[in-house]
Amino acid sequence: MSETTGHAQGNPKKGLIRGPQDFWGGLALVALALFAFYASSDLPGIRGFQFGPGTAPRLFASLLLVLGAGVALTGLLTPGAPLERYHLRGPFFVTLAILSFAFTIRPLGLIIAAFSSFMIAAFGSTEQRWGQTLIVGIAITAFCCFLFPYALGLPFQLQPRFMLQ
Repeated sequence: MSETTGHAQGNPKKGLIRGPQDFWGGLALVALALFAFYASSDLPGIRGFQFGPGTAPRLFASLLLVLGAGVALTGLLTPGAPLERYHLRGPFFVTLAILSFAFTIRPLGLIIAAFSSFMIAAFGSTEQRWGQTLIVGIAITAFCCFLFPYALGLPFQLQPRFMLQ
């Protein structure tokens, strides 16, 4: 028989938490579920057989709570990966891209807003290839310019306001 202790890394983990990444990730999901319960607390529905606007958020929050507790319990009972360093670059540039789109869609139009926000979001990764990023950005912008105003009939202006006058 082998002399390993049966753990994934070969060494028993010390302390109560054997899989820190699973444990803390599960607790984050539980916290998100509890926030969803709080945010939907004033919506009617899901009391007895009465369905309403609060039914779906509470059902999904219940499911997220159960799954999050299961993931956290897995982190307590089984050895797993340690916590890795959290990088802020990706979330920062994606948030910046969303804000950029929100502030530029009306004055600059869909073409410029969609393409520039896509390119800003691309800065969130160090692994992008700029040639491919440009091609995909142009393709997604063209798709959005067809989908929203023409296929869905939404009133998006494509060009900047100063070009419309």
